[in-house]
Amino acid sequence: MANPFYQRGAQRAGKVRDLFGTIARRYDLLNDLQSLGLHRAWKRRLVRLARLGPGQRALDLCCGTGDVAFALARTGARVTGMDFSPAMLAVARARAGREAGAVEFLEGDALHLPFADDSFDVVTISYGLRNLADFAAGLAEMGRVLRPGGRLLVLDFGKPANRLWRGVYFAYLRAAVPVLGRLFAGSADAYAYILESLRHYPGQQGVAALMRRRGLVNVRVLDLLGGAMAINSGEKPLVPE
Repeated sequence: MANPFYQRGAQRAGKVRDLFGTIARRYDLLNDLQSLGLHRAWKRRLVRLARLGPGQRALDLCCGTGDVAFALARTGARVTGMDFSPAMLAVARARAGREAGAVEFLEGDALHLPFADDSFDVVTISYGLRNLADFAAGLAEMGRVLRPGGRLLVLDFGKPANRLWRGVYFAYLRAAVPVLGRLFAGSADAYAYILESLRHYPGQQGVAALMRRRGLVNVRVLDLLGGAMAINSGEKPLVPE
């Protein structure tokens, strides 16, 4: 049976927005439950790889409830968090008063960024690239707004190279995660969507190839949890190639 939240083409954005509107209030809790809290360590790793310093500018795309954006801001960087889900941004803004480090939150589309070329030292996107209607176009936009020498970091679900581990991991996403979604967020379909979207996602090696095609250099893949998660990174060349 097709997942009601997964849609190809022009209707993709609306379906994904509906999904996150459904789960926004319980999103952080479900992240802790389905990853046994490990997502926090993976996001800390992402922030360390960003190598941000005071006064630099960072853009956190698909920022959700703001956890990565706030962590980036603690480095002293000026951070913009952008998401196209009003419900997720409402949670992020509610957290802002309790967090150290200021973040500017904007509603917007990652495929059509409202920023000038060469605006940011770092662009991050966590668990968001997989949800875009066009992965290559999204990466192109991220590269456009990066300054020469700037870094792009993508954290998302991966596709383990080991077939046995991949089978175990996909079975967990198929069987256990939707149950957690039904019990704690009131929607099994919203969490069954993860596996459905991952089937259509190129995985960490495919993302690395797309980054290279978009002109990024020093492209690397950091596998986490045996490749079940991954951080893709790349840099905008100082001189266009």
